[in-house]
Order: sequence, then structure tokens, then C-alpha cells
Amino acid sequence: MEQQIYKGKLTQFHELKITKKGELTKNTFSLEFEIPEDLQDNFRFEAGQYVSVKFHAHGKEVINDYSMTTAPYEKKIGLGIKVNSPDGSTAQLFRNYNEGDRILVSEPGGRFTLVSKPNEFRTIVAFAAGIGITPILSHFKNILHHEPRTRLFLFFGNRNSEELIYRELLDTLARQCGERLQIFYFFSQEKTADQFFYGRLDEKKLNLIINQILHLDDTDEESTIWDAVDEVLICGKGEMIKTLANACYHHGIPKKNIHFELFEEYNDDIYPIEKEFPLIEDINVAFKMLGKEYLAVLPDNRDKILQQLLIQKFPVPYSCKSGICGSCECILEEGEVELLENEYLTEKEEAQGHILACMSIAKSKKIKLNFDLT
Repeated sequence: MEQQIYKGKLTQFHELKITKKGELTKNTFSLEFEIPEDLQDNFRFEAGQYVSVKFHAHGKEVINDYSMTTAPYEKKIGLGIKVNSPDGSTAQLFRNYNEGDRILVSEPGGRFTLVSKPNEFRTIVAFAAGIGITPILSHFKNILHHEPRTRLFLFFGNRNSEELIYRELLDTLARQCGERLQIFYFFSQEKTADQFFYGRLDEKKLNLIINQILHLDDTDEESTIWDAVDEVLICGKGEMIKTLANACYHHGIPKKNIHFELFEEYNDDIYPIEKEFPLIEDINVAFKMLGKEYLAVLPDNRDKILQQLLIQKFPVPYSCKSGICGSCECILEEGEVELLENEYLTEKEEAQGHILACMSIAKSKKIKLNFDLT
């Protein structure tokens, strides 16, 4: 086992053996790892979570996060990985590591998860773009295995059919579970026989999906399928998430039922900020991180706490700045803040004083934070 400070947190890594490696498309590949008996507890995970992989590329140590494509019942870790450039770290991972090699993998993390409800009739809709299909695949396999009454709809966007990953697996799942799983493929740079499936997944496309696919509900003639949607899963790039999350919200899905996972650093707010706050100037922020104490003075509360600390070059932990990843989770020990959006923290954590620094506006002259969560 190795311990490493990663994104401002102490992270546990374990050496795992690569049991399977496959090329999915010209720029994506898969890796599978076996979980030894003595590490089963360390690698228990929920559908939708990710692991961090630590490896060498161009003579340097690299850590990258990858969502798992496997479901917990499969008792193994499967990853789908995109090679963004021929010289990037993931290209090195593909070239230099093979079946039988051992590599450092972190214990699972992330909150892109759902509470399992095997006894309920549920409707879950997912939107994925490109490599964003990976955690959705984990969710869908898990739900189909454990929730016999849940029906699933997947809207999967890619540039073209050559880049569509996991098509064979998805089509097999749809064939096996035809009454419970429907999959629709969209292409943004390839003409389709039906114009409906040409273009990006965005607000306009969602309107068409609601009106033309999620309309007649065989189980309830008085309402539409969209009316029956319990949860929405969205995974892809920031702009797609922002567009679709807001469109789903405006079409009646509560924010707490819209879940998203971001596959890039994204600095915008997902939902527009609708509140105004009294201006406070010269705010003193004391914070603890990795055992060290820091002091900062924020000019005012026009911007969120994390963003202002980063401008002043403090080494605070972050990944997305959009309230999704949870890297900047901390405890508010003194003072008052307004948590604008929260896709990450549980109600219990909020009640215990946990906040997300990237989504918090200061409402008092003095703030004390603890990023060590202890």
C-alpha cells in the first residue's frame, strides 16, 4: 500500500494486476484489474464511482481518475479510458502497461451514485457523451441486476459511429432486457437516416426527446414517460452537463434528482445563482489543510471562497470548481457562509457543518475552515 497527497487529500493506493486489456476504438481502450482476497474490503465500491491510477509517463509519475465500467456484483474493476493525444499520459498508459503488469490503483471514490431501490417501480433516464458512458454503464448493469422493476432510457451522443464505445455490450444489454432498457444513439458529425438522431445532446434535443420518445406511457395512460422520471444521470463535458441539467430542471425534475459527473475541469456554475447577498469587505479566512494553518484576507464576498483562495495562490484542494467532485469539502468551524449548490454532500454532512468551498459565499467577516475534516 502507498499513501499519497492527491488533490489535497491523503489517498490510499494498492498494487493491482492488470488481467485484461482491450482496444475499444482507435482512441479508447479498456483495462480490467483483479481484486485480491485481502483487498476486497478496500475495493468495495458503488456503481458510478471512480478510481485514480498512478503510473509513469514520459519519466514522470502521473495520477489520473477513471470511472469504473463494472458493477459491484462483478467483483472486479473495469475501466474505459480515452487517449486524448498521441503524446499524452493515457497514450503512455496504453503503450507501456499490459496484461500481467501491476499498477497502483486508489481505493474507490466519488458520489455519482444512486440509492438502490429493488422493490420500487422506477424510471431512470441517462445522458452520456463519448467516454462519459463509463459510469453510466456501471449504473445500468447494477440496476438491471438488482432492480427488476426499474426501466432505463439511455441517450448516448458521439461524434460518429466509429467513436461509439461499448456498442456491442450496450446492444447486448438492450436485447437481453428489451422491455426495461431502451438505448438511442446520436451523432454530431455523421449524417443519420433519421434527422432526429443527428446533432448534439442539448436543450433542443431534450425537448424533442420528451415530445417524441418519452411521451406515451403504457403503464399510465394519463401521464407521459417523462412525468414518471425519478432520477436523471448526466455524464460528459461541462457545457453538456450545464445545458442538460438546466433543461431537465426547467422540465420539472427536482435538482436533487439530477445527478452529474464531470469529465474535465469546469469553472462555471451548473445552475445560475439566483440569490443576492449584502456586500462584506475584508473577510478573514483561517483554514487548516494537511496539518498546516493558513490565514487569508478576501477583499469581499462577491466571489466564492475557493476561487478567491486560488487567486491568492493558496494550495487548496479542488478539481472542478462547480460543486460536483467534492475535492474542496471542508468543515465550517466558525463564521457563516451560504452554500449555493450542493450535488455532493449528504444532508447529514451538511448538518455536521460540512461545506464545499467552491460553492460557498462568505456571510460573516471571519471564517474558519478545516479541509482535513477532523
